[in-house]
Amino acid sequence: MSMDNKHQQPIITVLDGLMRRYKQRVPDVSVILHEMVVQGLINNEADIINDHIAFRTMGVEHLGIKSLSAIFLNYGYEQRDYYEFKTKKLNAYWYSPPKTIPNLPRVFISECKVDEFSTQTQAIIKKYTDTVTTDPVKLLDLNNGQQVDKFLHSPLWQTPTWEDYITTLKESEYAAWVLYNRYYLNHFTITIQKLAKYNTIVQFNTFLESFGIKLNSAGGKIKRSADGKLLQSSSVAKTIQAKFPLANGTKQYHAIAGSYVEFAERIDGRDGFEVGNADKIFESTFNEQIDKGK
Repeated sequence: MSMDNKHQQPIITVLDGLMRRYKQRVPDVSVILHEMVVQGLINNEADIINDHIAFRTMGVEHLGIKSLSAIFLNYGYEQRDYYEFKTKKLNAYWYSPPKTIPNLPRVFISECKVDEFSTQTQAIIKKYTDTVTTDPVKLLDLNNGQQVDKFLHSPLWQTPTWEDYITTLKESEYAAWVLYNRYYLNHFTITIQKLAKYNTIVQFNTFLESFGIKLNSAGGKIKRSADGKLLQSSSVAKTIQAKFPLANGTKQYHAIAGSYVEFAERIDGRDGFEVGNADKIFESTFNEQIDKGK
């Protein structure tokens, strides 16, 4: 996907920046890509077709889907279907890429419905997000890819305390993830049906497990759409050593969920997403799956 920085379009700069940092933080990515080359599924990393990337956000004023999606709408993406996850208290939309550049990924953006949380959790979240007093995306030059890349990897609010993180986690593991990680890329997705071999999700999962990748088992390792034409699986997020501030100005470290890798097989050109599949994919960062994967 990379090209000369001077001449590339802003969306390419943004996507390259997201993937560069994501690979640094998610060790499974390099392990999987290395094995794919060694075992002849692809010739090199550039052969990977990224089905979609996903972001998690807080559904509060000045932030959430409306704010973040403006970046991609500016690059020619189009808003498509709306999804609601009632139990997890989430909204989501997906965005289809422009046709002007081949193989751009779809974008999936979700947000937690903060106003549906308990009074205590709402107060914790808003203590941090209320410091954002205007839509930060409106302050960006969206045609400057490097500026947007920097924004997506810069904190929007202060790092939460461990106590606030844990209290939020008890009510919503999704919200706790966002509270600490902000707009950090949640996952990218390898397109399976285009591979030279192991090009069904069943075969690819066997391939992944052969070299120790732990798969999210929520709802089964393979998540199937009602029409049977969208099949998805995902790795279980590895933990990262996260720094939480203490009152005396020092930091304490705790292991929390990082990001993960997803895999998608689309049959007969099936587009879009599926609530039932995505609902279980979200759990790739949940402690129940992480603990199983240890």
